[in-house]
Amino acid sequence: MEQPGIPLNETVRLASLKSLNVLDTPAEERFDRVTRMARRMFRVPVALVSIVDENRQWFKSAQGLDACETPRDVSFCGHAILGDDIFLIPDALADQRFADNPLVTGAPHVRFYAGCPLRAPDGNKVGTLCIIDHVPREFDQDDALALRDLAAMIEDELTAFQTSTTDDLTQISNRRGFLQLAEYGLNFCVRNRQPAALAFIDLDRFKPINDQFGHAEGDIALAAFAEVMQASFRSTDLFARLGGDEFVVLLTGAGKSDAEQVLYKFGSLLTDYNGRAKRGYDLQFSAGVVEFDPAAPQSVEALLAAGDAQMYAIKAAKKRRH
Repeated sequence: MEQPGIPLNETVRLASLKSLNVLDTPAEERFDRVTRMARRMFRVPVALVSIVDENRQWFKSAQGLDACETPRDVSFCGHAILGDDIFLIPDALADQRFADNPLVTGAPHVRFYAGCPLRAPDGNKVGTLCIIDHVPREFDQDDALALRDLAAMIEDELTAFQTSTTDDLTQISNRRGFLQLAEYGLNFCVRNRQPAALAFIDLDRFKPINDQFGHAEGDIALAAFAEVMQASFRSTDLFARLGGDEFVVLLTGAGKSDAEQVLYKFGSLLTDYNGRAKRGYDLQFSAGVVEFDPAAPQSVEALLAAGDAQMYAIKAAKKRRH
C-alpha cells in the first residue's frame, strides 16, 4: 500500500484548514444536499465531503457511509489533495498503490474512487468531494465536469461557513463559531474523561483607548490582542472573540492551574507586544478561569457565565485597588 504524501505547504495548509472552523462540526443540510446530488447523479453508493486533517480524514458530509473519519495514512483523499484536478482510481484492486489498502480489502470496499480537491478561500486544498463505488467503473470528461461543478458548490459553502463563524475584525472564531466547536470539544472530554478549562477574558481600559485615540485605533487594539492570542495558545486550544472587548479560550485536556500558566505566558507575550508597539497605551486583560469536570459536565453557556462572573469580580477588585 502506498501512503499519501505530505504537501510541501502542509503547515500553511493546516493553518488554512483550522481557520475554516469546520472540523468536528455537526452535519448540515447545505453540505448534505450536494453529496445527495452527487450520489444520485453518478449512481454511486457513497459520496463524501472529506476534510483532510493532520492525521485523519474527517467527513463533513457522508452519504452511504456510517464512519465519521478514517486515518489519513490509508485515505484516498490524502492522495487527491496532492494534485490540482480530479484524482481518479477506476479499479483499486488493479492499482498496486491501493490493492492492499484496508479500505479496499475491507469495509467500505472501495473499488472505484473519484475525488475533486476542495480549496479554502485562500487557495489551499483542505479536502475533497469524492464519490465511491464497490465495483470498477469508467469516468469520462462529462462526469469530470459535473464533479468539478459540485465541488465548486461545496467550496462556496465552506466560504460561507467560515464567514458565519469568523469574526470579521480579528479573523478568529466569533461567538457562533466558538459555541459550535466548544460543544464538540467538551463532549470529547466527557467521552475520554479529560478535564478542560475555560478562560473568559476582557480587555482592561478599552473604552479609554476608543475615547482618546478613536475607534479605528480601538479596532487595531482588538486585532493586535487576537494576534497575540494566536501566537500564545496551543494549536488545540479554541479561542474566540465573543463581541466587543470580550474574548474566550477553551483548553481541552487541561485543568485550572494549566490554564493559569497558559494565561501567564499570554500576558508575557502581551507585555512584549506593548514594548514593541508603543502606541500610547498598553494592552492588558482580566480573566476568569473555570474548570470543566467531565464527571459532572456543564454546558458551554454555563461555563461562559461562570467565567464572566469571575472575570467581573477580578476586574472590580483591580478598579478598587486603583
